[in-house]
Amino acid sequence: MAENPDPTIRLRTLAGVERSVDDWTTMFHLCLVILPDRAEAAEWVPVAERIFAVLGDSDCRTAFVVTADAEIARRILGPAAERHLVFCDPDRALVRGLGLRRLPAIVHLRQDTSVGAAAEGWDPREWQEAVREVAREMAWSVPDVAPPGAPLPAISGWDV
Repeated sequence: MAENPDPTIRLRTLAGVERSVDDWTTMFHLCLVILPDRAEAAEWVPVAERIFAVLGDSDCRTAFVVTADAEIARRILGPAAERHLVFCDPDRALVRGLGLRRLPAIVHLRQDTSVGAAAEGWDPREWQEAVREVAREMAWSVPDVAPPGAPLPAISGWDV
C-alpha cells in the first residue's frame, strides 16, 4: 500500500523543470500514472489517457511518471509525451518514497502531499476504485478505466 512521500523529493519534467513534490502540489492535487522503464509499459498509455481525459480539467493535475531518463520516457510514451505532463524518476526516489512495490501504479497525491488513493500493478478494479476516489475528492466525473471493448494491457505489472 502506498505511503505518504517525503515532500522534498525532487521531480524533473521532460522539459528539465525540477521542483519538490511539495512545490508541484502547491496549486493542485496530482494524479500520477507511474510506469516502469520497460518498452511494454507503453500498454498503459491508452488507459492513462482515458483517465487524464476526464480528470484533466478538474483541480487535479494529471501526469505520467516514468522510472527512466527523458530519452527513454519519450520512447515509452511516444506522442503522449508531448500531450501530457511527464516526470522522470530514474533513481526511483518517488517510487521508493511512496513505498510502491509493483508497477504500473496510479497514485493520487493531495495538496498536502498525502496519498489520497493508489493502486499497484494492473488490476482494473483497483484502478477504477482509485480514480473513483480522486473524482470524489475533486467533485468531478469518474473516468472509466476499462470500458467494454477497450484494449487492455495483457501484463499485470512488474515488481519494483
